[in-house]
Amino acid sequence: MSDSIELPENQHNSADKHPSIDTAAIAGMYRTWFLDYASYVILERAVPYIEDGLKPVQRRILHSMYEMEDGRYNKVANIIGNTMKYHPHGDASIGDALIQVGQKDLLVDTQGNWGNIHTGDSAAASRYIEARLSKFALDVVFNPKTTVWQQSYDGRNREPVTLPVKFPLLLAMGVEGIAVGLASKILPHNFCELLQASIDVIKGKRPNLVPDFITGGLADFSKYNEGLRGGRIRVRAVIDKIDKKTLVISQIPFGTTTTSVIESILAAVEKGKIKIKKVEDNTAAQVEIVINLHPDASQDPDKAIEALYAFSLCEVSIAPNSCIIEEGRPRFVGVNDILEISTRNTVDLLKLELEIAREEKNRNGTTVHWKKSLLRSESTAPLRCAKHGNK
Repeated sequence: MSDSIELPENQHNSADKHPSIDTAAIAGMYRTWFLDYASYVILERAVPYIEDGLKPVQRRILHSMYEMEDGRYNKVANIIGNTMKYHPHGDASIGDALIQVGQKDLLVDTQGNWGNIHTGDSAAASRYIEARLSKFALDVVFNPKTTVWQQSYDGRNREPVTLPVKFPLLLAMGVEGIAVGLASKILPHNFCELLQASIDVIKGKRPNLVPDFITGGLADFSKYNEGLRGGRIRVRAVIDKIDKKTLVISQIPFGTTTTSVIESILAAVEKGKIKIKKVEDNTAAQVEIVINLHPDASQDPDKAIEALYAFSLCEVSIAPNSCIIEEGRPRFVGVNDILEISTRNTVDLLKLELEIAREEKNRNGTTVHWKKSLLRSESTAPLRCAKHGNK
């Protein structure tokens, strides 16, 4: 026995009795909403802007840290809370983005346990670690006089549309983001090589950039294709022979950790691809994975190394996809073209700063002490560069 419920007569055909109510097909509504959502994720979440090389969350974090800057370290929890004035997507996304920026050791000066890029260990809780802007960031990234501003999402504050970065930051830090139907993966490049390539661009020469990985490794860039879709890089770990039964991995491929490499080696052992007695992870400041071959194995160390490359993460293939936002829409641009655009932007920003300084001097009738970066740009002092990574 089933009960039926009848609606009152005055509730039938309410749309017919109220012609002012708009109706729309469900399919059309979903199509419009999904397009709006996809556009928002592409422009406001996952893909960096060519002007400053930053995703919106990274830009808001840096702007918030500049707002809090007093020369001292701030708790990361406080930075996250202040950034939520500008970023409406929660504290977790802000914290993760700040940790990633801090681990690159370029824009943020860190204090405390910020994790380990080699082992994959996570950072301590945000209430325990601290950060402040690096001297490099203060000198190169910010200038309120040349910044274009916009209202924040709730209209209570203002935030920069883009930061006036006078450096190819996007190529130095690299970026990876997945949007709706679109992805961006730009690999990091060497700090000193970017400076020299920018000088070559100013001289009218065409740059030829290849990535540089802070984790080291051996890489084949013959099919890099300027970082565009279709390109591919093969990266191998550095494996040294200590003796006939002992191997040591001292550098790992980009995008892997010692944990993931060891797990892939153990998986190959279980499948019978290689005979290994024991694997030890002695990684601290430097990578050190000790592999003890099985004493009864007849294979020589060279064949064991080839098996590690073939059946574990000691060799990986990386597919770059250089996608950026330019003039409000996504574009696929090669890394050499990105450097040329960045160099032109830097020159324009320096000219604008000099023009503002001249106008202020003429208006005030006094000498304006401009930023030290303009004075240092005339210096020919050599730069010291680390072997790996962007220092």
